[in-house]
Amino acid sequence: MVDTGRRRRWSEDEKLKIVLESLQAPRQVAATARRYGVSRSLLLRWRRSFRPEPKDVADQPGFVPAILIAESGPTPGPVASAAGGAIEIEFAAGARMRITGTVDAATLKAAVAALADGRLR
Repeated sequence: MVDTGRRRRWSEDEKLKIVLESLQAPRQVAATARRYGVSRSLLLRWRRSFRPEPKDVADQPGFVPAILIAESGPTPGPVASAAGGAIEIEFAAGARMRITGTVDAATLKAAVAALADGRLR
């Protein structure tokens, strides 16, 4: 430790020694800080700085938005858009399905399943 008047400068080795001592038992932060004459907040800051960093943030699990739609019974009759237009479905893999006019629910379900499984391109 180098005393330059009001501020002390702690070497990285000294900081590490103090941090390791504070981790020896639960609830040792305040006692260790008092023993070395540093504030609890400074000791906690040192503890955070010596904490290992996560390997790669991209590899960390994250949240993926999902929409759940309750499956109802079979739809009687054909499925059609209100204005006689088209339905376009874009899949995560980049495939896109465009349906124009009317189509029955069973055919639409089979086509979507085949495209999702990679059988249709």
